[in-house]
Amino acid sequence: MFFGQRTPQAESSTSLSERREYIHMKEFWNERYAIDSYVYGTYPNAFFKAQIDQLTPGKVLLPGEGEGRNAVYAASEGWDVFAFDSSIEARKKALRLATEYDAEFNYAVYDLNEYPFPENMFDAVGLVYFHLPASLRIRLHHSVAKSLKPEGKVILEAFHPEQLHYKTGGPGNPDMLYTSEMLREDFRDLSIQLMDEIEWELNEGMHHRGKAFITRFVAIKTVR
Repeated sequence: MFFGQRTPQAESSTSLSERREYIHMKEFWNERYAIDSYVYGTYPNAFFKAQIDQLTPGKVLLPGEGEGRNAVYAASEGWDVFAFDSSIEARKKALRLATEYDAEFNYAVYDLNEYPFPENMFDAVGLVYFHLPASLRIRLHHSVAKSLKPEGKVILEAFHPEQLHYKTGGPGNPDMLYTSEMLREDFRDLSIQLMDEIEWELNEGMHHRGKAFITRFVAIKTVR
């Protein structure tokens, strides 16, 4: 597993306001994941599953993986899974779920700025409802692009700003909601394969349930 310490470079690249926001988010997620039940269910996200099922298993990175539903599925399909989250409680539940399904994967507890993002390592990266403030989001997406192998894919599903009218999940801060154009810019060095903004019926545990407005995005790191 990738377990690391904060580096001076990571500390200096993060503003005080970002650190405060991230600490607040960590506390929020630890509290949410502390209950016994799986708040987003135990089945993989449908879009992530549909996309990864089309690929030959290799190495997949799952940042902000939460309770482990996507990690468990990918591992059960033969993927070498590397997952991380800032929440200790999330990791506990992910490992419990892994035991129930007899799945094995790497799951570390990392703040976003601590994860090393090795270059050209992953065949796929799954970003499933990993909502961040703008500066952190851009930094994450650029790091994800670098971490992909040539022909590697990023698979993303997140809430669109229209979700604020639906009240079926997601952050209440519009700056943390994603549009297709935003993702086109974040992943400008990748070739887009799919980009969609749609109304969708969610059924992912108690916090993602009912009609929602979401953004779906798939892009590939082409060989230049």
